Amino acid sequence: MTETLWAPWRMEFIRSEKEPGCVFCKAQAAPEAERAARLVLARREHAFVIMNRYPYTHGHIMVVPRRHVSRLDDLDAAEQAGLFGLTVDAQVALRVALSPQGLNLGMNLGRAAGAGIEDHIHIHLVPRWVGDTNFMPLLADVRVMPENLAATWEGLRPRFAALEDRG
Repeated sequence: MTETLWAPWRMEFIRSEKEPGCVFCKAQAAPEAERAARLVLARREHAFVIMNRYPYTHGHIMVVPRRHVSRLDDLDAAEQAGLFGLTVDAQVALRVALSPQGLNLGMNLGRAAGAGIEDHIHIHLVPRWVGDTNFMPLLADVRVMPENLAATWEGLRPRFAALEDRG
């Protein structure tokens, strides 16, 4: 017997016209009124935090340098410090907001390393809980998200707004 798994929200993405240009550059430059739609949680001088629109798990975020670069060594010392300082603060905010039992942090530099957006580097922060990997990704290539992205943004935003005030 064949099981059918419905993900009707995917059709909107498949049929939608994709914006040209860098999604990160557009997100960080968007006006305040578009912050939620672009999933931007916090902005600082050298880096910003954005939710992953296609998350691996609930609360999957990325810390991104504001300058469009493809390699870490393209960032100057202040930009590197800003990127990693915000990464540290973002992992604290995730711990407080979601109480994960662990976090995966990582970067994929270049297409061969798995970068979906290879021209603008970014650091993934993926909250993890014991048992959060179930049979769905293995059998159906499907991830089960417990909450809508907009609701997750609303829940995370107060914790991340506080990060802007310190930077």
